Amino acid sequence: MRTVIQRYFVVFVLLFLSVGVASAQLPDFVDLVDRNSPAVVNISTSQEMAASEQVPDMPDLPEGHPFRDFMDRFLDENTPPPGPRFDSQSLGSGFIVSDDGYILTNNHVVEGATEIIVRLNDRRQLVAELVGADKRSDLALLKVEGEDLPTVSIGSSSDLKVGEWVLAIGAPFGFEYSVTAGIISAKGRNLPTESYVPFLQTDVAINPGNSGGPLFNLDGEVVGINSHIYSRSGGFQGISFAIPIELAMDVADQLKAGGVVSRAWLGVVIQDVTRELAESFGMDRPEGALVAQILPDSPAAAADFEPGDVIVEFNGVDVPNSGALPAIVGRAPVGDRVPVVVMRSGEEQVIEVVLEQLPEDLTARAPGGAQEQQRDRGEFASLGMTVEPLNQDAREALGLNEDAAGVLVSDVSGEPAREAGLMPGDVITRINRQEIESISALREVLDSVSSGRSIPLLVLRNGTPRFLALRIP
Repeated sequence: MRTVIQRYFVVFVLLFLSVGVASAQLPDFVDLVDRNSPAVVNISTSQEMAASEQVPDMPDLPEGHPFRDFMDRFLDENTPPPGPRFDSQSLGSGFIVSDDGYILTNNHVVEGATEIIVRLNDRRQLVAELVGADKRSDLALLKVEGEDLPTVSIGSSSDLKVGEWVLAIGAPFGFEYSVTAGIISAKGRNLPTESYVPFLQTDVAINPGNSGGPLFNLDGEVVGINSHIYSRSGGFQGISFAIPIELAMDVADQLKAGGVVSRAWLGVVIQDVTRELAESFGMDRPEGALVAQILPDSPAAAADFEPGDVIVEFNGVDVPNSGALPAIVGRAPVGDRVPVVVMRSGEEQVIEVVLEQLPEDLTARAPGGAQEQQRDRGEFASLGMTVEPLNQDAREALGLNEDAAGVLVSDVSGEPAREAGLMPGDVITRINRQEIESISALREVLDSVSSGRSIPLLVLRNGTPRFLALRIP
């Protein structure tokens, strides 16, 4: 009996020691939070909106239509009087990068704001000026008046390893200076709506209000800016994305210098290389970005690129897949002549191309609505839906007129599209008072809507128009 007790005692001691060793290896964030919280700010904005914007467009029904009188009465009873306007509030985070008051945050936190209020850790509230914003990277630079303000230390995202601990400070749902921790899940992630940012993927809990806040490494250095979550419910589901700090500081420097961001462009429509395509091109493995189309009047058109070329290296940087290319090209110096390595007929070739400034309107250069660098697949992951162009075959299958315009909903995979009542086969014809004739037009309208708003969609379902309300996450 005594031997049995001694044996259990030894096992208990070993378990206790192993727990102690494991806990000793876990990081202690207390000092890091104490040192950096003063440089993290909460950002609130107000945006003036016309009262009439809250009433959705109604279909223009012909005289004598049985619902015409009902719709007229509905509009008369629900249309607010002209004149008065009201503010809509939004909340986000940011951090001070210089002691004279420059602050980095997300563009979507302050977009369209008529007033920006920055609240510091010591409870001071300061009015901020928008120095400049860059929609393509979702970054904005603010300026407040002040001296000797607390600042963060800038680190390097390129030095991060997958599995490394990181920590976020922000204001999720308005709860100020909340701290969450996790690890780097992946690097160089590309999202369908923002192809110029190689995101850091983490499992740090990020929710509305965290946007624009800093992501720290264990040395207390900022390595990223928390920007997006991937969710089918609107809340955190274990995957979040941060903008690498090197890209953010480069954008901030350009905004500070001139208020705009300069990016290079190549002018090709690309797609991923599948295993079957790699084999057909005589490649050992699928890699690189396959050139499907060369846009007219582009740098690629002036060089020796051909459809079917596979770009595997750009200006000395490897191109692992098509999603990586836009960000690599975008950060290259405008006006430089750079080498591009392509696979053509199973052989490597080097093409030199002179880079130009990325045009503001790419849809005018891309026939068929194709976007710069990456074919628009019509994926709207944050909304939980996929759309495709409304071609003549689809019009005939749906019994629509040959001149019917819109985009066809091909898949509804999650929220908020499912919550709005969207269904595969619906044709989105208008959204937020604007006609939709292409996927790029839909994306442009959605990008202009502030997060958290519900907007009206007019869809055709079985040939009948109906309005739905879609909440923008």
